[in-house]
Amino acid sequence: MGLWSDQVVPRVVNATLDVAEVRELRSRICRDLSGDVVEVGFGSGLNIPHYPSTVAGVWAVEPSEVSWRLAQPRIAGCGASVQRAGLDGAALDLPDDRFDAALSTFTFCTIPRLDVALAEIMRVLRPGGRLYFLEHGRSPDEHVARWQDRLQPIWGRVTAGCHLTRPIADHVQRSGMQVEELETFYARGATPFSYVSLGWCWKP
Repeated sequence: MGLWSDQVVPRVVNATLDVAEVRELRSRICRDLSGDVVEVGFGSGLNIPHYPSTVAGVWAVEPSEVSWRLAQPRIAGCGASVQRAGLDGAALDLPDDRFDAALSTFTFCTIPRLDVALAEIMRVLRPGGRLYFLEHGRSPDEHVARWQDRLQPIWGRVTAGCHLTRPIADHVQRSGMQVEELETFYARGATPFSYVSLGWCWKP
């Protein structure tokens, strides 16, 4: 699975998450970003076109070398400075109370220790700093959730660790951050892959 997860999956993600419907959701979640931003799961930089002019700098946390290479043309055209800032969202080598905002899109489904990663994000945000997130995860609908449970064993292997069955909103709500806005919906009908959580919370 090393070749598949290291070389193929990043390229598939780069292609499949750069479609019109997802771009619209990225635009929504990025529009209020400002100041210095830590982006966990930076990937191939698909959020870059949606950064508003109020973003001063981006500290990109991304473990995949392939994704980082794919991101270079987008980084070159970005109006804000972008620097790589580590490989592991659950162990951020960044100072406390440093950032105005954090951003995660389609990353919380894959981070092995999500609660630890959320604690790290909270640590590096300044008081009042915001976490913006756009994620997919477990559906509350019993029929869809049953299919997610059936598909998860093979899906997790094919996607190098993505969890269809992770209740994203529950993790965020118990993180210690104050949830200010949370929308949950199906992006493309009631399928096992399309239940989305979109929102933001802030560090008290």
